[in-house]
Amino acid sequence: MTRPTLHAQALTLGYGQPPGRTEVLAGVSLSIETGEVVALLGPSGSGKSTLLRALAGLVRPSSGSVSVEGALLNGPHPKVALAFQDPCLLPWLSAGKNVGFGLTFAHQDRLTRLERAERVRSALHAVGLEDAAALRPSQLSGGMAQRVALARALARQPRVLLLDEPFSALDEVTRAAMQQLLVRLVSTIRCATALVTHDIDEALLVADRILLLGSHGRFVGTWHVDLPHPRDEFVGELGAMRIDILKSLRADMMRPHASNSYPLT
Repeated sequence: MTRPTLHAQALTLGYGQPPGRTEVLAGVSLSIETGEVVALLGPSGSGKSTLLRALAGLVRPSSGSVSVEGALLNGPHPKVALAFQDPCLLPWLSAGKNVGFGLTFAHQDRLTRLERAERVRSALHAVGLEDAAALRPSQLSGGMAQRVALARALARQPRVLLLDEPFSALDEVTRAAMQQLLVRLVSTIRCATALVTHDIDEALLVADRILLLGSHGRFVGTWHVDLPHPRDEFVGELGAMRIDILKSLRADMMRPHASNSYPLT
């Protein structure tokens, strides 16, 4: 049996001290294989972003562990890349320099100047923006800025790619294009990918597997989307799965002490 690229075992994480302590994650475990896209669904406040930050090594769980290719994660890892909803581009740097930003940090691979330049060029090429390397963020559309942010993550040549609602602020057409781009890139690069989203349809169109994080900080449902890409024509299959996900979400929110978070769209 092959070892998963990313593995989290019994993660528990909360805030505050007893008796008023709030548990955000309560023994969460998951594994993501090479080249697999896992979508993390759940109502607002269920702990999806907290889980993603724990997987990135940015927050330390109260108990449990995270490992990347079998090595325990004790902090940020050079082969784990994280992208947020906001592209977070530095306005005084060009698109190319934004993509290369961070490649010289201490925990990154030691690269020559030529190697860094090639990483930037290759990443921009992958997202279709090689000709926009000299543009400043103010000259980029929302979709272009998000592609630059994705290229910045790709330039690190990650084994694990973590995405926190990266397309939610985009218009419908641009968002669909970015979703298709993500599927192509993961298929090519073969990184293990976790995508946090509020959008069930996005999860169904992009992910190989969907995990629903419930209001008690535990997974309450798993769905395998065994359909080829693109999936636009599989209306019946995706529609049935969407209804099942909504039923599981509503059942979870009806449980005693469930949060008052709004349902998924």
